[in-house]
Amino acid sequence: MAVLEGAVTYANLLTLLALGLTLTYITTSVPNFAQGSFAVFSSYIAYFVYQSTKITPYFSIPFAVFFGGFIGVVTYIIVLKPLIKKEASILILMIATLAWDLILLGFIGIFSESVSKLLGTYASKFIFPYYLDYKLFGIQGIFFSSTLTVILSLAILFFLLYKTKFGIAMRASMENPSLAEIMGIDVEKTRLFSWFLSGAFAGLAGALLPFKQEIVQATGQIIIVSIFAASIVGGLSTLLGAVVGGYLVGLSESLITFWLSKFFGVSILVYSKAVSLIILVATLLYIPQGLASINWRRIVWHLKH
Repeated sequence: MAVLEGAVTYANLLTLLALGLTLTYITTSVPNFAQGSFAVFSSYIAYFVYQSTKITPYFSIPFAVFFGGFIGVVTYIIVLKPLIKKEASILILMIATLAWDLILLGFIGIFSESVSKLLGTYASKFIFPYYLDYKLFGIQGIFFSSTLTVILSLAILFFLLYKTKFGIAMRASMENPSLAEIMGIDVEKTRLFSWFLSGAFAGLAGALLPFKQEIVQATGQIIIVSIFAASIVGGLSTLLGAVVGGYLVGLSESLITFWLSKFFGVSILVYSKAVSLIILVATLLYIPQGLASINWRRIVWHLKH
């Protein structure tokens, strides 16, 4: 039962990260290699807030969310917008996010060392102990908190995109930026907001991630494999695909690795990302557009007839 709880919790956080990655890909066609570092930097912010206030780590969530959104906006304005104006290729934009990821890694290192000196605690590596979390029905609170967070995030995202004028403008910008501009929509504003939203999702996941695993400065470079796998498996062109891919990859990575550990020992757990890579490669070979591209109605019809 504990394994399943952990798997669902991890899948919840991966879904939030995949949503952010997919959102910026849809709006700017940029595969953001810095998405993992967005989350990890926010994890360090959450740790700093907790150590400074000694209030429950959940108190740090708003700070991590806004910080993540801030990084997203900075990434777009400083790194991507100038390149997009110069009509840089997708490859150049992708490499730019990879370079930015390495720069963020340096900033994370500087910040963690500064926190260590300022608060007199070792901040380069940390985890939120289980006793800092609440329990409900004998289950760690992060299971319920992460699940509720995904549900609320999806509800807010749905309301924003389908029930507000700005959301409709965002969807128009995603589907056809040129036509949207002709119709008077400020495409630049929708892109900027999408990057804020992407960073905010990463910040939200980052604030909760230390409840699930130990955070080190390079954690972002490790989890980016799973984030890309989740987005690509579901389909980079749809937010629903990010949700499906997030849970499929997250649950598979956790449960398959645990099952294999029974035969090969616990040492195999460090190779959990291999599961994500295998799923990713299989998807690229056989369903390059992701699960969202499959005509499921047609498959169901053939099965019935």
